[in-house]
Amino acid sequence: MGIVVDHEQRKTVILKKALDVIIEEGYEDATFQKIADRCGITRTTLYIYFKNKREIFLWSIKQLTEGLEIALQDIIGDTSRSCKERLLAVLEGIVHGCIENRQLFQVILAYLIQVQKTGKNPGDRVRRRIVRLRHLLSTLLIEGKKKGEFKSINVKAANEMFYSLIESAIFRLAILDQKTVDEMLSSLQLAVEGISKE
Repeated sequence: MGIVVDHEQRKTVILKKALDVIIEEGYEDATFQKIADRCGITRTTLYIYFKNKREIFLWSIKQLTEGLEIALQDIIGDTSRSCKERLLAVLEGIVHGCIENRQLFQVILAYLIQVQKTGKNPGDRVRRRIVRLRHLLSTLLIEGKKKGEFKSINVKAANEMFYSLIESAIFRLAILDQKTVDEMLSSLQLAVEGISKE
């Protein structure tokens, strides 16, 4: 009787181990062979799941962003809290997610620089990955505005402000190697206070 392989579980394990290799080696130096070796499988087996390193990397980012989105949806869905409290919790959750994945953001930056060198727009790649996150922020901002918790704000502009603060946090954590997030969280709190009616 043959061994039954749970392909979805194996794919998840491959993604985790591949991401470790990419973080340790850098996007450029991580090879398909190194990823296969780390996973304890052959390159041929790895090709069953992914066609190349880029696909593995993009799947890893997708897995990360989906995990973050699920956690944020839970916060947004908690209607026992005010919109202001939920917005602060969402923003803090994003910053803490950035702390946990600071090395990944360093790799993402290197990847985006490589994309730019090929003449493609790295901004397009980023926008595709964070469109749902921005939608979640807008949903919460609209709800707070309708409930009278937030001022009569331009939701698109407020979303852009919060997104810019998040980008700044990612830059400071991943590139400037800032160790603490207290200042970032204070800035986010100040921004939330600025749109709140209270």
